[in-house]
Amino acid sequence: MLVSVSELGIDVGKYIELSEKQDIFITKNGEQIAKIVSTKIDKVAAMKSVFGAIPPDADLDQAKAERLQ
Repeated sequence: MLVSVSELGIDVGKYIELSEKQDIFITKNGEQIAKIVSTKIDKVAAMKSVFGAIPPDADLDQAKAERLQ
């Protein structure tokens, strides 16, 4: 959701509550300048973001050794 700085100032409580369910992007002169996010971790979204990052046939010991070199 996009909200201007002036609108945020008028009803900050409303946007704090909404940020529990969705990210709130703050705009100034039409440009995004900040984002309000919930401190609650969305475990499903977190898992989706890393799903597929490690191939199922990856050799984790080899990856660790390469990283440490």
